[in-house]
Amino acid sequence: MRTAPLLALVTAAVLAAAGCSSSSKNDNSKDDGTSRSTVPHTLQLPKLTGQKLKVTAVWTGVEQQNFTKVLDEFHQRTGADVSFVPSGDDMASFVGSKIAGGDPPDVAMLQQPGVLREFAQKGWLKPLSAGTAAELNKNFAKGWQDLGSAQGKQYGVYFKASNKSLVWYNARIFAAAGAKEPGTWAEFLRTAQAVADYGVSPVSVGGADGWTLTDWFENVYLSQAGREKYDALTTHKIKWTDPSVKDALTTLGQLFGKKELLAGGNEGALQTQFPTSVTQVFADGDKAKAAMVYEGDFAAANVTAAKAAIGTDAKVFPFPAVGAEPPVVTGGDVGVALKDGQAAQALLTFLASPDAAAVWAHQGGFVSANKNLDLSVYPDDVQRSIAKALVGAGDNFRFDMSDQAPAAFGGKPGQGEWKDLQDFLKNPSDVAGIQQRLEDDAAKAFKS
Repeated sequence: MRTAPLLALVTAAVLAAAGCSSSSKNDNSKDDGTSRSTVPHTLQLPKLTGQKLKVTAVWTGVEQQNFTKVLDEFHQRTGADVSFVPSGDDMASFVGSKIAGGDPPDVAMLQQPGVLREFAQKGWLKPLSAGTAAELNKNFAKGWQDLGSAQGKQYGVYFKASNKSLVWYNARIFAAAGAKEPGTWAEFLRTAQAVADYGVSPVSVGGADGWTLTDWFENVYLSQAGREKYDALTTHKIKWTDPSVKDALTTLGQLFGKKELLAGGNEGALQTQFPTSVTQVFADGDKAKAAMVYEGDFAAANVTAAKAAIGTDAKVFPFPAVGAEPPVVTGGDVGVALKDGQAAQALLTFLASPDAAAVWAHQGGFVSANKNLDLSVYPDDVQRSIAKALVGAGDNFRFDMSDQAPAAFGGKPGQGEWKDLQDFLKNPSDVAGIQQRLEDDAAKAFKS
């Protein structure tokens, strides 16, 4: 798949727009002002009064709260009682333990296509019903459908998508420091140094969550090595000891190797979780702890939680080009059924519809690849433009590399790529050693 069309759309759209509990309450409370009248009703769902559903996802905080609103809407329409069960970061181990204990959740929201394929191979997943598959086909491009399939069967619905090639920045600090939005990696480093000279830590990194570091690497690698190499490394057709990986780590080390450019230095970055990495850039306005944070469009929810206005206080620019063009990496969360039953399929049908997407889109911090979702439901022009670009790209995108790998390598805290890149953040000078550890871990995971 090619990324150039999406690149052009996203770059133009982002620059234009930026310039300007463990259970669902099932009470449909909208104390943020959301009204059910703003949610479309494009499909008829069955009555499921008295039926109970357990749904698991990695989401916490604001993301969990917003997904709970989606489950509340499903409850209002069907009568089903839905409980949200947090999985923690290690979804594969969580689901495996529940299946071993004979009590798997009905539906799981997976972040990695690699985990979906593993679950399918183990026989843990239930294929989509004909009705659910029809709703999916009506609303999603083939590329997103393919990511939710395995062994010739359709298992998943990509409910939540993301553009993971954005840098968010504190507009007040940029203005005070005389900093400008960079277009290239060299300009990015110069901008970071200018902010540091002004007296503010330039870049906030959520290194306590290893997945943020895989995202950093993937953007640098895609832009520098190109799409063919990216695809080859994703499938382990080339080794992590390849010179292209050395080049990407060396480039990333130009940032990670200067502790004065990182909020809290390297040790501080390793202790910072993703939500804090965002909020500390925007809390307290021009007194914030850092000026920039790299992460996907979903960071908007954390920006809002910091009481910053997107488009004025908080702005974005595309991840800077390391090679000939800036990278565009996408990600997403796919819903799958772990139990047979009408209720699980009904929920997946709902998640495949514009109706469910509208509930979360209205809250912010969410982008849907659903091509029939009315863009007016997004709360601001930045998120609206990102969504328009994502849908307009059709099948032309590159998906997050680590999410496509076996979970043992690309999707587990404290091991594999997550741990190896945390070690790299701790000691950015050890490029060769990190490459070898990455290759050893990848080889083991891809063989199993």
